[in-house]
Amino acid sequence: MSTALVTGGAGFLGSHLCEKLLSHNHRVICVDNFVTGQPRNIEHLMPRDDFHFLEHDVSMPFYVAEDVDYILHFASPASPIDYLELPIQTLKVGSLGTHNVCGIAKAKNARLLVASTSEVYGDPLIHPQPESYWGNVNPVGPRGVYDEAKRFAEAMVMAYHRVHDVETRIVRIFNTYGPRMRPKDGRVVPAFIQQALLGQPLTVFGDGSQTRSFCYVDDLVEGIYRLLLSDRVDPTNIGNPHEMTILQFAERIIELTDSESTIDYKPLPVDDPKTRQPDISNARKHLDWEPTIPLQEGLSKTIDYFRQVLVEQGKL
Repeated sequence: MSTALVTGGAGFLGSHLCEKLLSHNHRVICVDNFVTGQPRNIEHLMPRDDFHFLEHDVSMPFYVAEDVDYILHFASPASPIDYLELPIQTLKVGSLGTHNVCGIAKAKNARLLVASTSEVYGDPLIHPQPESYWGNVNPVGPRGVYDEAKRFAEAMVMAYHRVHDVETRIVRIFNTYGPRMRPKDGRVVPAFIQQALLGQPLTVFGDGSQTRSFCYVDDLVEGIYRLLLSDRVDPTNIGNPHEMTILQFAERIIELTDSESTIDYKPLPVDDPKTRQPDISNARKHLDWEPTIPLQEGLSKTIDYFRQVLVEQGKL
């Protein structure tokens, strides 16, 4: 049985990755400090003999005694509300945290997969965005702490690959949604769903013409797992190429929740990307991967999750 170390393993994506790895007979060491992760995301895994949890901030050095075959570095604030409130922590986990896991990968001769993001493309001038595009990022804007942390992480990983022959993989993740997203993480999916379920106006920034491409978490995790086991070193986009405007997305949420909510327009945040659509040609070619779960199916499951959360909170 191989062992996989997952940083940020109690987060939205990290917890789904832990489940995926366990389902493929990997032993999992989950590391998280619960800054944005949630204990409830992994509580069902804690009794398992093949799951071990370590509470730790990966920006600080740490030691793993046993052999490790794979490291998946997913520790980081990942929503605008988080990295705007935690700018220094975001920069540290992308730099110091990545350096620490690179060191463990080198020492353990482990394969390292680092979670990057579509935000490395910034407010793109090329559409859709291929991995060959270097991006249009404002390094000193409020979003720069996340964008540049991930760009630095990619550079660090490639340096360890070139200098120390560490086996590395880089996934550039586009907008992902599904159960276990935090209710107040500031991203559009939990915000819209909760507002619709509570009958509140849906907050649309700008005129709603900016676009996003939404991938259900199960599809995304499958793509990441295939990348982990592949021989592809170059960064790889994983996301859903089906693009829609934020206004169209809001209207879809209102329809699926059978809500009477209206739309409330607010000013567009600084450096908010106008378009976001992955070119997944490399994922199709090298991983034989593309998303398969229709938006309506994924949103229905996500709506059910948030409805239950609101019931537990006494709001429904």
